Amino acid sequence: MPRPTTATTPTARIVAELRRRIETGELRPGDRVPSTRAITVEWGVAMATATKALTALREAGLVRAVRGIGTVVADHPDRTGRTEGADRPRPRAATIAVPPVHPPRTDAELTRERVVSAAVAIADERGLAAVSMRQIAAELGVAAMTLYRHVPGKEDLLAAMADSAFAEQPIPSHERVGWRARLEISARLQWRMYREHPWLAQVMSMTRPLPTMRGMAHVEWAMAEFTGLSPQVMVHIAVTMLNYVRGTAVNIAAEFEAERATGISSEEWIQAQDETMDLILRNGHFPMYAAALSDPEVEMDLDSLFGFGLDCLLDGIALLLPPTG
Repeated sequence: MPRPTTATTPTARIVAELRRRIETGELRPGDRVPSTRAITVEWGVAMATATKALTALREAGLVRAVRGIGTVVADHPDRTGRTEGADRPRPRAATIAVPPVHPPRTDAELTRERVVSAAVAIADERGLAAVSMRQIAAELGVAAMTLYRHVPGKEDLLAAMADSAFAEQPIPSHERVGWRARLEISARLQWRMYREHPWLAQVMSMTRPLPTMRGMAHVEWAMAEFTGLSPQVMVHIAVTMLNYVRGTAVNIAAEFEAERATGISSEEWIQAQDETMDLILRNGHFPMYAAALSDPEVEMDLDSLFGFGLDCLLDGIALLLPPTG
């Protein structure tokens, strides 16, 4: 793929930046490149755009998919036509990854915030199943039993992790923006949390809700401009909004685990099913699917599904409001 001279589209800008990192040696052969989820967070684009960027890099021979790892820099990523090594930094010698050695911490240095932060980092990188007192202790360089002085147990830890995620998306300072804008702002802030922390959807529950002060503050702010509704309707609106965002975000958590385990993104998996799907659609029994899949203007991913569903949900809530004089 020719190197773009002017990266005007989001896809082109992402491709240009990742190509630069590869060609300068910032990303070396075998290094993992940002996943589709990481790209959406770093560049603020939709999952489909992130997938297009990685596909373009793969088609250019710059990266390749490795099962169980993800997308990595190809062994010989130079496709610019230059003489090997002419003006490119020489690859650095391979190094053996050595686990970090943590200096012993005294109990006075260990805080609840440190414990929670370490747990969040482990969950972000390896999933919620990897979070344990032993693993957190290893990351912090302390004895596992020391942690219980700061977090009594796993449920308390999970609540603190969720509260920490809400803290990253502070409540806006808007005084009055209207009930619909408040609900949408709140929902999109939560969606961003789930995007940045895929494990969060597994922690949040509608039947056994964890008490999180910052989460409750988000809901309180979102519902502040409703008037004329009974407490019954109000609480159902609040929980329905939470459940909608969390219910859609469960797919983010599942995809994170699947991609981490296989090294194959959902888009790559879908592409591998193209031949089978074509065979199914040839019989003419599914005209709606055939029309949608053949239309180049149709683009659907979790972000578009979330946005479409949110608009429909807000339209429905509007019907519950008393008429204004």
